[in-house]
Amino acid sequence: MRARAGRASNLKFNQDFTVGYSPERINPGDKQRRLTTIPKVTSGSTSEAADFVDALYRRIITAGTHKAPSIKVAEASKVIENTQRDANIALINEFALIFRRLGIDTHEVLEAAATKWNFLPFKPGLVGGHCIGVDPYYLIQKAQSVGYYPDILLACRRINDAMGQHVAAEVIKLMIHKGHAIAGARVLVLGFTFKENCPDLRNTRVIDLVHELQGFSAHVDVYDPWADLAEAKHEYGISLLAELPAPNQYDALVVAVGHDQFKILGIDGLRHLANGRAVIYDIKGLFGKNDVDGRL
Repeated sequence: MRARAGRASNLKFNQDFTVGYSPERINPGDKQRRLTTIPKVTSGSTSEAADFVDALYRRIITAGTHKAPSIKVAEASKVIENTQRDANIALINEFALIFRRLGIDTHEVLEAAATKWNFLPFKPGLVGGHCIGVDPYYLIQKAQSVGYYPDILLACRRINDAMGQHVAAEVIKLMIHKGHAIAGARVLVLGFTFKENCPDLRNTRVIDLVHELQGFSAHVDVYDPWADLAEAKHEYGISLLAELPAPNQYDALVVAVGHDQFKILGIDGLRHLANGRAVIYDIKGLFGKNDVDGRL
């Protein structure tokens, strides 16, 4: 961008113009941590530009600012914030894949491990959104451009991007065990946004689950009280239900996103939507192990 600006205007970078930069740092859907209450990383292409940007943000950021020594450092801090979360969730997802084969409930393991003060409370699930699901690829590409192959980052992306297919396979196995024919079966997926209590649909990985189930000729409906129906149709070609469907329709229900509305509905409310032999799979661990047929 600097080179293009210089060619178009004949202005010289850091002589005729400077650049100030502060990476985005918000948490979509979070009502507690807002722009002004999250410390802001600032930077500039010169010390004067950095001072200007830092002073500007200090006027509104009550949590304070951190002036990084360079724009590269500021941007790298943003990338590793998101990549670290991606790696931590990938680790827990891999634990879930292992424990499933060992016949151990992952959430019970995490509950026990959380009694140690320094255990990090991450949970398994689908990893979407613009930050965690996309930013690691920027670092991966940059690393490869300088001759480094980032094994861990690539493995984390591979694990997290495959979780939709894994959940679909688990649901199909459970349905077969209950005597359901998969072709033509009716499945209701609850939740389509990339995180709970948030309308953001960017890079939602619930779509992977939907496509995988559709690939087995199941009829899949999706309901999400937070999602915009027009946006879902435009971005993913999927027609979300406008309201909860009539009862006793579905052979399987998958709780894909932990919206408060689904917690309030409760396990009895979920079962009311399904037929008597339906499979209920809980990706987010909202309900107890004995209340559902499967969970991550």
